[in-house]
Amino acid sequence: VKSAKKIVDKKEPVVWDILEGVLRGHPVLLNRAPTLHRLGIQAFQPKLIEGKAIRLHPLVCTAFNADFDGDQMAVHLPLGNAAILEAQMLMLASHNILNPANGSPITVPSQDMVLGLYYLTKERISDETKTIKGEGMTFNTKKEVIIAKNEGKLDLHAKIKVKVKKKKKK
Repeated sequence: VKSAKKIVDKKEPVVWDILEGVLRGHPVLLNRAPTLHRLGIQAFQPKLIEGKAIRLHPLVCTAFNADFDGDQMAVHLPLGNAAILEAQMLMLASHNILNPANGSPITVPSQDMVLGLYYLTKERISDETKTIKGEGMTFNTKKEVIIAKNEGKLDLHAKIKVKVKKKKKK
């Protein structure tokens, strides 16, 4: 155990490959005390990131009564096949979007998300006095849009077109 900790602390690349292999298809349980209802503990498919903090999607914070001011959560790893299956079938956050008490949606955007969505989708109209950089441009990929934005060739609210490849039917 000590030698494994040393390898992890040295941040050797082989560790990430091993951990990703171990975690593939294996849910983890997050619990925020006190657990007052069944949504206080939920399962997630983990994604490894650098650092010591757990990144949590803002839409699941309501169920945990969590915010982003340093809340602590416990992480549990179900080991048995029955426990893993139960976590995947019943406890995944994607299966717990409704409040069990009354059936109302529990994963709804709050103030910051609503404001951000409004700002991102806000329409600006160009006229003779002001033009919007990149207005009317067509891009082949999302990556091209990001590059154009980073190079200053595209304003945030410009109306653009992005080509989307159709998926092949199987």
